[in-house]
Amino acid sequence: MSAAQPSAQPGPPPTVVPVHGAFADASSWNGVIERLQQQGCTVVAPAIPLRGLAPDSAYLASVVNQIDGPVLLVGLVFVAAFAPDGGERLGEVEANSTDSILNTALVQRQYPTGQDSETAVEFTINPALFREALAADLPTKQTAVMARAMACQPPCGSRRIARAGQVSAPSPVGRPAPPRWPPACPA
Repeated sequence: MSAAQPSAQPGPPPTVVPVHGAFADASSWNGVIERLQQQGCTVVAPAIPLRGLAPDSAYLASVVNQIDGPVLLVGLVFVAAFAPDGGERLGEVEANSTDSILNTALVQRQYPTGQDSETAVEFTINPALFREALAADLPTKQTAVMARAMACQPPCGSRRIARAGQVSAPSPVGRPAPPRWPPACPA
């Protein structure tokens, strides 16, 4: 009796699905997409609607479920981020932060909901504060173009921002949370 051997033919390669975050669109992955395609990878970069966790998740699931074969989802990890304590809400942390300028950089707009004449609030980032608030690590010339191009700075629905503000870190039962430190982000 011989030992089991790995298959000589692996399954099909996965389709890579890069997922953008708030105030961005799928083009933010262009450099990565180009490198993956040069390596022969199939890439599908969906335009997430940025209307809230539930609708955005449903949209992404619908895209992924229509892809034949294995899928590799890829998301961003922000190095400059907040790390709320147990029971603390992200919106409260951001509002009390002396480091963040995101709230002061937001510009409120209205968009039609498609239900009669009803509108809802969405936010974009003030072009004058775009680089400092969202892309300080990119070249000034590149962020100037991004700040002016709405295609590169899609609005973010207020429900999405409100939901993010309601998210709180879990609080451990019966003992205080261990200390946490967010990753350092050099200026």
